[in-house]
Amino acid sequence: MRDRVRTIVASMNLVPVPVEGLTDEDNLFDAGMTSFGSVQLMLRIEEDFDIEFPNALLTRKTFATLGGLIAAVEQLVAQKA
Repeated sequence: MRDRVRTIVASMNLVPVPVEGLTDEDNLFDAGMTSFGSVQLMLRIEEDFDIEFPNALLTRKTFATLGGLIAAVEQLVAQKA
């Protein structure tokens, strides 16, 4: 799951630095991701994983780090199963 999310983020060119160089704790917004980029990322993640982010997870904190995003995706996929 972690690798898949990281691959999606890298393929979308949301930050001007290589995603491979970012840790799961690095802030994506500090690395250059915009709020519009986070919306695009949310839509792509929802489509690729066939999940829907509930309002409670539609926060900057969820999308601020790869670790937060991965944890949210893992939670939503597990709830779907």
